[in-house]
Amino acid sequence: MNEGHTPESIVHSEGAKLDFARDMSYGDYLHLDQVLTAQHPLSPDHNEMLFIVQHQTSELWMKLMLHELRGAIGCIARDQMAPAFKMLARVSKIMEQLVHAWDVLATMTPPEYSAIRPYLSNSSGFQSWQYRCIEFSLGNKNAAMLKPHAHRPELLAHVEAAYRAPSLYDESLRLLARRGLALPATYLERDWTQPYAASDEVEAAWLQVYRAPDKHWDLYQLGEELTDLEDAFRLWRFRHVTTVERIIGFKRGTGGTSGVGYLRKMLDVVLFPEIWRLRTDL
Repeated sequence: MNEGHTPESIVHSEGAKLDFARDMSYGDYLHLDQVLTAQHPLSPDHNEMLFIVQHQTSELWMKLMLHELRGAIGCIARDQMAPAFKMLARVSKIMEQLVHAWDVLATMTPPEYSAIRPYLSNSSGFQSWQYRCIEFSLGNKNAAMLKPHAHRPELLAHVEAAYRAPSLYDESLRLLARRGLALPATYLERDWTQPYAASDEVEAAWLQVYRAPDKHWDLYQLGEELTDLEDAFRLWRFRHVTTVERIIGFKRGTGGTSGVGYLRKMLDVVLFPEIWRLRTDL
């Protein structure tokens, strides 16, 4: 290295700020003292840190996903499609991050997980209130899934709000109706807590969009954004079940479910059924 270009001289020549006694630093802005001290392994096993960090970072991504989903739903309800598309595209990219996160957890072997499993007690990702809000916002409503949060009224309020509100797909169908496409009135005003049921009439409306994309360009783009999102969500579910099977086989989950058996059933849940069905009928 040139004698006049040592690492220290380069930092000084750049004029980098080095004294943060009176100013906000990077760590201050991100509250890293709290974030990086929030990992508290209960077992003596080295691999528990991976398990904790994996799930904590996933919850942070889910926090951002909920932020974007709520924003997109609000924009669709206000006919603000450009920002809605931006938010939905971001949600799909976040889901891709969550898909790849399973690759890291999959480095945990069955003996390594067995060493920490007794310390988890009944805690499980099945109880994630943020994930439940995401599922409810995407239309997979299930009253039973309110119960794991009943002991935390402040969290239950968030989950109940998502449970009682129109989903992303519900608001998308209302948008189609505002644009003059024929949809059954029962799909525009209904009990939003009930799971969505596929409809031939709804598929017919989407088929009009897909058969004349130039005429309905933003609705056509909305359909493809929904397709991208569910595609990514299906990949996340698939990687979840394969990772669980790789690590624990067919043991019951810590949350009380059948584990892999339960997760495989979830693979069959379709969020936006007419968006997928219309491909056959085009």
